[in-house]
Amino acid sequence: MNSRFLGIPDLVEVPSVAVVIDVMRAFTVAAWAFAQGAEQIVLAESLDEALALKSRHPDWAALKDGPPAPGFDMVNSPGLLRSVDLAGRTVVQKTTAGTVGALAVKDASLVLCAGFVVAEATAEVLRTRAGDSVTFVVTGEDGRADEDLACAQYIARRWAGESGTDAAEFLRRAADSRAATELAEGVRQGVHPDDVALCLELDRFAFAMVATPEDSLMVLRPLATSSPTDR
Repeated sequence: MNSRFLGIPDLVEVPSVAVVIDVMRAFTVAAWAFAQGAEQIVLAESLDEALALKSRHPDWAALKDGPPAPGFDMVNSPGLLRSVDLAGRTVVQKTTAGTVGALAVKDASLVLCAGFVVAEATAEVLRTRAGDSVTFVVTGEDGRADEDLACAQYIARRWAGESGTDAAEFLRRAADSRAATELAEGVRQGVHPDDVALCLELDRFAFAMVATPEDSLMVLRPLATSSPTDR
């Protein structure tokens, strides 16, 4: 099996199968949005597009990185999102890295968005649908974010069926990453104290997240698997 690990700037061709990783925090947040009842997540190309979609669909909820801002309902924090009822709603998400990475591979035949919280479910989908080549898009820090690379490498090993793969070392790397430090120290805005811990909850959810183009939009939806049940 062939695994490639690329940053967004390194995507010079469209991969067949792409797994877009953003642990802290876009795709941890997306998973929590689905857990809170969201029906779908539209990945916006810009803040302006997110606001325009919200304007056309007032019942949709818009979400962004950083501090709260006019027109946006939520910020990109799993700790803050876990108390929001999103039953049946569409969420529009725009973040600095995660949504950018997903849109960069929108023409791939299969696009999965992932973090540690859906790692095993993502690996299960790869085992059944990916063939023998997968490109992992490491979105943070132009491909250098160790929390995203660690997650990508862990999922790659689980996809390859490597027995005895211990998640502890991969989670430790993520916990020691620059992103985790900045979140813990309050360098980043729109943060809840539990965000880092929530981003490191391995296999919290029993679904993968598949992004597909629909009517000129990139739409993310959950795909239930037989992987670990919700805790």
